[in-house]
Amino acid sequence: MGLDYKTAGVNKAAGYEQVALMKDMVKKTHGPEVLTNLGGFSGVFKPDLMGIKKPVLVSGTDGVGTKLMIAQTLNIHHTIGIDCVAMCVNDILCQGAKPLFFLDYIATGKLVPEKMAAIVEGVVNGCQQAGAALIGGETAEMPGMYSEDEYDLAGFVVGLVDEEKVITGANIKAGDVAIGLASSGVHSNGFSLVRAILNKANINYEDNVSGLDKTVGEILLTPTRIYAKEVATLFEYVEVKGIAHITGGGLEENLPRILSDNLGITIDTQAIPEQAIFKLLQEWGQIDRDEMFGTFNMGVGLVIVVSPTEVETALNSLTSIDSSAFVLGTITDDFAGVHLS
Repeated sequence: MGLDYKTAGVNKAAGYEQVALMKDMVKKTHGPEVLTNLGGFSGVFKPDLMGIKKPVLVSGTDGVGTKLMIAQTLNIHHTIGIDCVAMCVNDILCQGAKPLFFLDYIATGKLVPEKMAAIVEGVVNGCQQAGAALIGGETAEMPGMYSEDEYDLAGFVVGLVDEEKVITGANIKAGDVAIGLASSGVHSNGFSLVRAILNKANINYEDNVSGLDKTVGEILLTPTRIYAKEVATLFEYVEVKGIAHITGGGLEENLPRILSDNLGITIDTQAIPEQAIFKLLQEWGQIDRDEMFGTFNMGVGLVIVVSPTEVETALNSLTSIDSSAFVLGTITDDFAGVHLS
């Protein structure tokens, strides 16, 4: 008998089933700006430019990294899409952009419609949190490239901001104050080290550990927090001078990205709400403090810089939406870089 696509490992019927499973939930992210339906060759979006003098598009793309390996091991797929959206959206928030639309890309060894739909369920959830429309995506079945149970996930977001309101950090000066927004956990960075730590300490994802209210794996799979609501609220009340998304490299690598070369920041590490997972990872892996802060977010997901006269207003506005905001540190011209107190 001759070969066909299915015997080669690609199941077209499963792809059609996946689209059918996703259609209704994807539509939940659509507003009148979305001019196409899922299943076309591209997504069409008509942005509302009312009140924007010089519209500027801001884009970002990212994946989830090796956190996916934990989701695949535990067969928990419905939250990992939130991470994908968060890693993209939080980046464009740093320039002051309002997220408009999102696209995802899933590559897998074997297309299982229910699994793919669960992944997209998380993407939809993340888009709803971000206020973005999911207007398209791609699922690629690639036998031989991935094993049957493996998949990778990446995303792409486009946002909009008025050119005169683009946040660059150029106005940050000594005396300004950095406000921290708590992370929801490890987020989506440093998982190669996380997995090495668990391996060294013989800790399993299914283990229940003193100090954690869920299994180790469930704690690690806590989705990355999306800060779109918090940032939008701040814009209503204060002048935001700079925003840093604390991803891989932690505070030490990401904060200097919004500071000029002659400025530094003193961080009050005691002000950061303690999260048990970081303490446990440090103990299990015998990781020194500098490595921990140089790899993980350590409980800080986003940092926002405002003038000292607007700190109270900023904190009050964030508290009004149940945000765990706190004063993290102060900008200085005594040195460049980041000092952890």
